Amino acid sequence: MPKMKSNSGAKKRFRLTGTGRLRRKKAFTSHILTKKSQKRKRNLRAGTLVDTADEPRMKKLLNM
Repeated sequence: MPKMKSNSGAKKRFRLTGTGRLRRKKAFTSHILTKKSQKRKRNLRAGTLVDTADEPRMKKLLNM
């Protein structure tokens, strides 16, 4: 049987942390930034972790 391919889009969006969790960037940062407050845009810059409920699904996309 051939090897499973990992999802190319997921490869670009998620990174594994040292403890095995998945890091991700926040949404709503690409356009229409004028109506968003400085505080909101600043908080969107920081990365965050994938929710524990979604983690198994994302790891399946990455073949982990």
